[in-house]
Amino acid sequence: MQMATEQLEGDVTKVVFDGRFDIAGADAVDLKMNVIAGSKKFVLVDMQKVSFLGSMGLRTIVSAARTIKSRGGKMAVYGPDEEVEKVLTMSGVTALVPIHHDLQSAIASLQ
Repeated sequence: MQMATEQLEGDVTKVVFDGRFDIAGADAVDLKMNVIAGSKKFVLVDMQKVSFLGSMGLRTIVSAARTIKSRGGKMAVYGPDEEVEKVLTMSGVTALVPIHHDLQSAIASLQ
């Protein structure tokens, strides 16, 4: 799992994941996501290049979202494929982290 960040307008931090969000993938990005969750207020998670989302990947996303929310911030997911979206929806994560397929609406939801 690769992870890159980009600062967008409006104090939004875009986090781009690329790869499989399985046990190894989550292990590769957990520490970086914890740092972002503890220091950024508005986080957009770009999942366009995530080919698989397992329980450990869900844990990483939920943990970061809860930390951000507890600090008065927001997190949103952008562009998951059909299978990844199905996992997010069926797990109930969407109650905490909304899913968007349009970049502008995703950014707007954070502000």
